[in-house]
Amino acid sequence: MQQRRGPPSGEADTRADRRHRRRRTGDSDDEGRPVAARLPGRRRGRPGQAASRPGPRPKQGEIHVRNPGVAVRLRGRPDLHRTAHSRARPRAGPRADARRRRQSPDTYIRSGTYAFYTPQLPCTPGFDGAGIVDEVGTGVDTVKPGERVFVAALGTPGCSGTYAELAVVDARAVHPLPAALSFGQGAAVGVPCLTAWRALFQKARLKAGETVLIHGASGGVGIHATQLAHDAGAIVIGTAGSGAGADLVRAAGAQHVLDHSTPGYLDELARITDGHGVSVIIEMQADINLEQDLKALAIYGRVVIVGSRGSLDFTPRLTMLKEATIQGTAIWYATAQEAADALTAVAAGLDNGVIRPVVGDEMPLREAAAAHRKILEPGTRGKLILTTD
Repeated sequence: MQQRRGPPSGEADTRADRRHRRRRTGDSDDEGRPVAARLPGRRRGRPGQAASRPGPRPKQGEIHVRNPGVAVRLRGRPDLHRTAHSRARPRAGPRADARRRRQSPDTYIRSGTYAFYTPQLPCTPGFDGAGIVDEVGTGVDTVKPGERVFVAALGTPGCSGTYAELAVVDARAVHPLPAALSFGQGAAVGVPCLTAWRALFQKARLKAGETVLIHGASGGVGIHATQLAHDAGAIVIGTAGSGAGADLVRAAGAQHVLDHSTPGYLDELARITDGHGVSVIIEMQADINLEQDLKALAIYGRVVIVGSRGSLDFTPRLTMLKEATIQGTAIWYATAQEAADALTAVAAGLDNGVIRPVVGDEMPLREAAAAHRKILEPGTRGKLILTTD
């Protein structure tokens, strides 16, 4: 998300201005085209109330957007500890209304364990969102004021900031939201869908007719990986931990669903694949499953690691027996072309109905701390959304 401060043109660089810049959450480069997003929903009191202190006036081609404060603690428990009030100063871009959002990287960022991004404090969290474009900066021609859009900002300059009623976003992270989708569904697109597409097609190179095992297929990434793999013509085996989750995975296109709460559940793979093993595994918790994954692979099989929460004892010889490939994936390391290709593919999937974003629970923005606790609980289905309503 784009939040930039600086003195107005022609004014002195005061101590206050320098202090404002030190507290900013991110800048864009000269070619970045931010989008300012106004998030629908009525104003609330603490937390979530916009800061009232004065800020620098926008320069020509810039937009001054108020982001209400969002409480976040970046280390330790997800308590309401530090309120981040920000005043955004985009260089050029729309103001988009990003209404509901949440993604699991936020929980790791809050705890200080996220390897890819450590924001400066105070900060406004959030990478994904959806809403209505309020104002467009110079040089932006991809969306217009009044359009419904979704925001997928992970990995873009100054990317954080959608836990708010107003957000300023790099235009490259903003795409039209099909009329058939709600704002909540739009907020469920970014991290889950881009991660799923990158894991399946940019990393695993999944092909029609191959068999893919998707661990945690009822979760935010897993459900969209299931939809995409089914559409690509793969034979999809998904895992879930409840009857409701299993129903969700079947509805997404999985031909087979395994109960990952049952001991030895992967033994079923031999029967399903006639003893050949699976071509691709999308792994959400490698520290628990990786050893068994390698045993379940076909020769020349590929494992793509999307998540892991610890270490494990590992038998490297298993990779030799299958001539297997193990890869990690992270949106942060996608090249500019890879990111653009993924966004284009996801937008097309939304338009043609292949991708049907699944919203789990919805919680008000003021309960962000409780949402961070809830998302780490087992049995989560779809994406948990924060709403400003």
